Amino acid sequence: MKLKDMIDHTLLKAAAKGEEIDKLCSEAVEHGFFAVCVNPYYVLRAVSQLKGTKVKVASVVGFPLGATPTAVKVFETQKAIADGADEIDMVMNVGAFKNGEYSYVQEDFKAVRLAAGKDKILKVIIETCYLDESEIRKATELVLGCGSDFVKTSTGFGTGGAEISDIRTIKEIVGDKIGIKASGGIRDREKALQMIEAGATRIGASASVKIVESGEENEK
Repeated sequence: MKLKDMIDHTLLKAAAKGEEIDKLCSEAVEHGFFAVCVNPYYVLRAVSQLKGTKVKVASVVGFPLGATPTAVKVFETQKAIADGADEIDMVMNVGAFKNGEYSYVQEDFKAVRLAAGKDKILKVIIETCYLDESEIRKATELVLGCGSDFVKTSTGFGTGGAEISDIRTIKEIVGDKIGIKASGGIRDREKALQMIEAGATRIGASASVKIVESGEENEK
């Protein structure tokens, strides 16, 4: 699989304008990225822009803190799916996890899984920058037990993004059972390829065009 086929071309900043979303979508089509990842407000726009293409639309739930109640995450998921989203990237309730409320955390995951439906992709963001290695292992185990399709490292809005060591730790737990999305701070081709070598199967990045154009001769 080529690098371009593993990229979620992402624009989640608060001040993103509609014209920027349109550009995101056109770039995704031009370069053959797997998906675009946008805030819920822009799902309908992205779906319209990408109609008739192979590019998927991903949206975020409980973003970026993960601290909204489960019922709110469920509603967000249902709305995003109704608007045409193909994939949901939800944020773990990090505070509940830190409290040791593991049953709550996993039920939160399961509720969003149910709301998304079996034919949609679910990625759970565990926000690794707030977790030590043992906590990353535990969070990954919870994700693995909820029917999610991916563990995702980061929102990109925390204190740090994806780290090679975190990808390796997650890979030890999930093996080939589910995917791993590395996101946050991936701004060049070298780092993207390092993440893939460590076990990532999807890359979330806003610098996607730069990442692929630096080795575009190998991507065609």
